[in-house]
Amino acid sequence: MNEIRRRIPALLVLAAVSAVLLSGCLYPKENLAQNKASTREAVRNMQAVIEEFQQATGVLPLKNSTPETPRYEKFVIDLAKLQNMQYISDLPAVSFEKGGKYYFLIQNEESEPTVKLMDLVVYQAANQIQGWVDSYKREQGSLPLGSQAYPGFYYIDYGKLGQKEPVIQSIYSGLTLPAIIDESGAVFVDYGIDIMQAVQRTQAEPQAGDDLRELLVASSELVPVKSTAYHWVDGDPQAVAEKNGAAAQR
Repeated sequence: MNEIRRRIPALLVLAAVSAVLLSGCLYPKENLAQNKASTREAVRNMQAVIEEFQQATGVLPLKNSTPETPRYEKFVIDLAKLQNMQYISDLPAVSFEKGGKYYFLIQNEESEPTVKLMDLVVYQAANQIQGWVDSYKREQGSLPLGSQAYPGFYYIDYGKLGQKEPVIQSIYSGLTLPAIIDESGAVFVDYGIDIMQAVQRTQAEPQAGDDLRELLVASSELVPVKSTAYHWVDGDPQAVAEKNGAAAQR
């Protein structure tokens, strides 16, 4: 049995612990369901606004980005523009601009613009780890590599960093996800477990070269922020380097 499957039991245990660490208490199921429903409603409402705006103006209300910006951090919706142009009366409650934890993004911007959310808690956790790794690399001239997670990707030895491993709770499964680094020192969140669950749940038959992150995007309002591509290799999702991926993350 391979490494990704061996991690599942341990992650199931850690998931309960991480929920406590992140929230201080376990929320009743009805509250979690209510939060999820409000998030979906916010995405549906914004989708209607975006379609109306594009039909009227011929463009999308996007903030500036660069070609190097990772695909799941790119095309952030300019909510201030929408509000100033009176397409929305107030900022969405779940948005960062209103004190929430999400950025509104657009995916498939050229063919079928679709509103998604980027979780800033996961984003900030990965950025914090990136800062530790960068400092260690500058001071030591090497990377804090642990065991190999995938070819070219490694778990992080937090003992070398003198830090406690942060809890990164999956936005898809609620499991605790590890961070991994590539050989340049770029930090990513490892969504392998979530992708495996998505393949099993949807009974997908991945083809060689498919980016399996699309399974997560298709089944959720959320994008896998701070991720690298995943391909199907020998019956498992495997992280692979994206073209210019390391440069885009750093």
